[in-house]
Amino acid sequence: MSSGNTLIEIENVGKTFVGQDGERIMALDSTDLGIGHGEFLSIVGPSGCGKSTLLSLVAGLLETTTGAVRIGGTTVSGPYTDIGFAFQSDLLVDWRTVLGNVMLQCDMRGLARRDHEPRARELIASVGLEGFEDKRPFELSGGMRQRVALCRALLLDPPVLLMDEPFGALDALTREQMQVDLLTMWQETRKTVLFVTHSISEAVFLSDRIVVMTPRPGRVCEIIDVDLDRPRDFTIRDTASFGAIVHRTRLLFQEMGVIHK
Repeated sequence: MSSGNTLIEIENVGKTFVGQDGERIMALDSTDLGIGHGEFLSIVGPSGCGKSTLLSLVAGLLETTTGAVRIGGTTVSGPYTDIGFAFQSDLLVDWRTVLGNVMLQCDMRGLARRDHEPRARELIASVGLEGFEDKRPFELSGGMRQRVALCRALLLDPPVLLMDEPFGALDALTREQMQVDLLTMWQETRKTVLFVTHSISEAVFLSDRIVVMTPRPGRVCEIIDVDLDRPRDFTIRDTASFGAIVHRTRLLFQEMGVIHK
């Protein structure tokens, strides 16, 4: 990836938290990373290695202890508004309808509903939820709820989408369908996606590159290019090339002592 194509720059970033007892916990240390325009980049690593912290730093929800994050050449110094964020928990508001939850960002920012409701309805239909606009979250399955959360993140058409284990709480079949849905959306829009997951096979299926993180304090161990043809469907999981990338990634975790033989 050429430097001219870089949208997000993470330069020598470190993050240290201070507990109530004064103990200092270094979550990230000396992290350097560049994410290109329209790239789908996944981050994998053991629990506690700073993956979620890194997303929060990119979004400006946390301040770096050392180093800097830049988006489009501008240093992130506070909450960055032109970003969509999807979490493992869908965080739907129980008393709002499906449409009301998708429109939440619009309402919180004081934007005119009439300007954004057509897109909200279009997004809802695009993820197979047409006819559910007036349903409440308790009437939806886990996969349906996560689709609503994805629509909410996309409502204002942000160029960057940050996703923190968005499918981690779903059953295996629903998770696979959500992966296909996300990949279809990305292939149509080519948004820049920074995706955190614990699943190596999920990362390989979705990504252009995979960042493998070390145990805490998190550092970049290696960046793996996923040289698999696009567009992709699940048949690619049965290929030797797919298996080789999964094996290479797993081997890195074995070498770090994260996975034991």
